[in-house]
Amino acid sequence: MPKFQGGFDMSRLLKEAQKLQAEMERIEGELAEKTVEETAGGGAVRAVVTCGFRVKSIKIDPEAVDLEDLDMLSDLIVAAVNAALDKARKTAQEEMAKVTGGVNLPLV
Repeated sequence: MPKFQGGFDMSRLLKEAQKLQAEMERIEGELAEKTVEETAGGGAVRAVVTCGFRVKSIKIDPEAVDLEDLDMLSDLIVAAVNAALDKARKTAQEEMAKVTGGVNLPLV
């Protein structure tokens, strides 16, 4: 490929872009397997999600189950899952930033 004004080498740029893409795909694969965990209600509900944003498990302390107040239990589950997803997103962004030099690229 031709060099542009100022010595800009398009083929080198394309090779670097391909290298970056391959590294990002490797990191995405690792993140899909990496898990993070968060709790709600003082540990009454525990959610485990992957850094690929998939829920792996939800554990509920039997003492947190009040058949008269299932709305509260639902709220705790939502809070734990959302906190775990936030943590997964932050972890994924930190890992990708290592590859992209701090440039924030959108995550799914």
